Amino acid sequence: MDTKDTQTAIIPELQWIEKLTYMMDSLIRLPLTNFRFGLDPIIGLVPLVGDVVSFAISGLMLLSMVRHGVSGRLLVLMIGNLIFDFLLGEITTVGDVADFGLKANSRNLKLLKRHLEKGELQGNGWGTVLMVALILLVIQVALVVGVWFLLAWVWNSLSAAFAV
Repeated sequence: MDTKDTQTAIIPELQWIEKLTYMMDSLIRLPLTNFRFGLDPIIGLVPLVGDVVSFAISGLMLLSMVRHGVSGRLLVLMIGNLIFDFLLGEITTVGDVADFGLKANSRNLKLLKRHLEKGELQGNGWGTVLMVALILLVIQVALVVGVWFLLAWVWNSLSAAFAV
């Protein structure tokens, strides 16, 4: 498949990604200013789950890009944008304010368009996706095991403290 075929094949998917990026990053304009923000910072205001939901939506856009030939190198840059946005969003108050200015989806869309214009969307990012998924799974298992041991230690300490 040559570059023109690749560009033609990605255009419908790119339109979907553009619309979702607009909704997440630029849907609302503050009156009398050029400042725009989207649903991402608003969703992020919901305690505990807001940033996770925004991260999941952004992840779905990334998977769509991977299906259309995003290289592993580009994917690492895009994942870095999302992880930075997610981790900053987890900081109480500072993260919520930063979410209004940090627009990871828009940055990722610009990266995608730049690579599309250069005809570089012929890579295969699935190896990177699998590696990231494996790393995240290991981290999640480690966190679950760590929390389990922490709760067991707290339970044993409290049991010993209140034993008669």
